[in-house]
Amino acid sequence: MRYVVEVAGTRVDVALDGDTATVAGETVAAAVAEVEGTSVRLVTIGGAQHRVVARRQGARGRYAIWIDGWRFDVEALDERTRAIRELSAAQAGPAGPAPVVAPMPGLIVRVQVAAGDAVRAGQGIVVMEAMKMENELRAPADGTVRAIHAVPGTAVEKGAVLVEFDRED
Repeated sequence: MRYVVEVAGTRVDVALDGDTATVAGETVAAAVAEVEGTSVRLVTIGGAQHRVVARRQGARGRYAIWIDGWRFDVEALDERTRAIRELSAAQAGPAGPAPVVAPMPGLIVRVQVAAGDAVRAGQGIVVMEAMKMENELRAPADGTVRAIHAVPGTAVEKGAVLVEFDRED
């Protein structure tokens, strides 16, 4: 099965075939094993093993993925679905970067940007504490900070808009 995966604005073609994965043209051995009684999966790629937790986000193919403790927002779609979405998006016209929203209830610890700041995809934007862990939320794409709704020391609910962006032209 072939997929188009997008992480922080970078698009990668992935093909899965039995116990191999081809990523950006390089084929390696790959395997996934469940850790019984948890949502953790042990993913082995080549000789490296990683602890992975994935949670579905709003739209089809969107996931929040924690790999060895690092959080990434990912979109993974099969080739056909991706092609249909691209055709639909071409007709819909341009849209700005998605806002950073709280992935779960928590406490805002730090805001690392100010209104008007230019940000790059993957740059740390807000640090929030949830379930006794600090999570750094990152910019989904290049852009300029339009508005900041997150205030250090305040509690937020899941889905609360924390930072909004304008497209970087």
